[in-house]
Amino acid sequence: MSRATLDALAGQWTPHALAAELERVLGGAARTFTPQQSAALDSDERFPAGICRDLDALGLPRWFVPEAHGGALRDSEDLAQLIRVLSRRDFTVALAHVKTYLGAVSVWVAGSDRQAAALAARVSAGEVVSLALTEHEHGSDLLAGDLSATPLASGGWRLDGEKWLINNATRAGMVCVLARTNPAGGARGFSLLLVDKAALTPGSWRALPAVPTHGVRGADISGIAFTGARVAADALIGAEGEGLETILKGFQITRTLCSAMSLGMTDHALRLAMRFAGAHRLYGRPLAELPQAARTLTESYVDMLAMEAVSLVGVRSIHALPAEQSVASAVVKYLVPSLGDGVIDGLRGVLGARAMLVADHEEGAFQKLDRDHRIVGIFDGSTAVNLNLLVNQFPALVRGYRAGHTDEPGLAAAVTSDGPPPPLQPQRLALYSRSGSSVVQSLPAAVAGIQELAARHDIPDALADRCARLRDVADSVHAELSTVRPSPRGVTEETFVLARRYAVLYAAAASAHLFLAGFGARAADPLWQRGAWLDAVLTRLLRRLTGEPDLDDEDGPAVDALLPVLRAQHDRGQLFSLYPCELAKEEP
Repeated sequence: MSRATLDALAGQWTPHALAAELERVLGGAARTFTPQQSAALDSDERFPAGICRDLDALGLPRWFVPEAHGGALRDSEDLAQLIRVLSRRDFTVALAHVKTYLGAVSVWVAGSDRQAAALAARVSAGEVVSLALTEHEHGSDLLAGDLSATPLASGGWRLDGEKWLINNATRAGMVCVLARTNPAGGARGFSLLLVDKAALTPGSWRALPAVPTHGVRGADISGIAFTGARVAADALIGAEGEGLETILKGFQITRTLCSAMSLGMTDHALRLAMRFAGAHRLYGRPLAELPQAARTLTESYVDMLAMEAVSLVGVRSIHALPAEQSVASAVVKYLVPSLGDGVIDGLRGVLGARAMLVADHEEGAFQKLDRDHRIVGIFDGSTAVNLNLLVNQFPALVRGYRAGHTDEPGLAAAVTSDGPPPPLQPQRLALYSRSGSSVVQSLPAAVAGIQELAARHDIPDALADRCARLRDVADSVHAELSTVRPSPRGVTEETFVLARRYAVLYAAAASAHLFLAGFGARAADPLWQRGAWLDAVLTRLLRRLTGEPDLDDEDGPAVDALLPVLRAQHDRGQLFSLYPCELAKEEP
């Protein structure tokens, strides 16, 4: 892919258009990076500097800059496509390269026009930007951070303290630092400053050593220390005291985008398992033909479709339903990596001993992605953090559901696959959703729409019945939510279980809406025909919601029906997805 080709794609829109073009080039004759390279870098714990330079040369950093500031990023869906493609090949590369967006997003959310223009130029030229939040003594407790920014009489700020376990802290030329600007701390006691290392006085800062990690072994996970480092007054992003608010709003974007990392890695995992199961013979026939292996492969595929549905709706909601993104981002960041962990666990059983090999089978790719994926559920807010965010919003979720509140235009834009979402309005992001979640609160309407399709015999009655049951479960879940009085220090395990169930309910609702919006144009596609994928996805999600045992004789047919579709997508070299996307001809 030439840079000109990427630039041309900025003016087009179809599902996976950008992903397909990036795949085409990365898999071409002059491959940007290979499985052999990735394996060697991981084994040696070396940073993929050469691969990142090649991606820079292709112009990918321009997709870390919104169009409004002169970049190529039209919407978050574009960035999700790039993350998914890179993660499918090597998550270490994806983490290393795309994290510049995380470092810069606070400026896109709350920076001045002058700050945004200056940063956009540097990022587009390949500058690496890091986000420095956590500290060794305090971990993810941002309100306990000690690194201070003291105002100077002459103007500007003096930075003192350390940030630890920071991605790209050493490589980055610029660092977005969360600093204590009020000694008393508190929610308004912290501010964000964009620090240009090159402008600092020599000796006023130093890089901290890289921290060895179980996964992403070649990534720059290090830290930075400041001692009397002076930065200009215009380094402040937004107003003094708004640092935490800006970070949390930026997280609503980046946490949602993390779902693309899980989608890329689980695609790779399923592809490895499909290749092995098709070639390995057991009891005189291919492993893929044995019932248990075939069921595991198909269940993994169905769970990936559920992951994709909630990811697509969540990513589009950044633009279409920004006032509700505090709910969507928490759901997506908890649920998609969790489902991804389950997919990888199941496929490990199909591969057997080969899942653990670092050589002799597929360059040890499975054991690498197995290690790498575990970090997705931790950074940018752990599982516990995101579930707690949902718990704190239980009252609004119950009120919104009982009132049937729905932002109809926003919902329509969030669930369609026929065009790009509306432009991002970061000023509409809110720390808490006052109106709940339109995706879940409009579930009764979605169920009615599916029942109408069944009445026309476009889909089977069994699927409509499953949707009606989902609506009943939704009523029950919200009744349970209504009994909880959120307390910051009193969240019980039972309350966390409720939050997990709500996240699964969101995924089911997102799937129903996505199906309704896309069925008319895709009714002849075997994946969509007669509601095949929705039936399988809801079968799996309802089991998670109710806790009932997975009985093959009851629900097996809905899942098994997708096995031919899975095989077809694999054999044709397509992304495992609801929408067609051709992958590179040379399989990693």
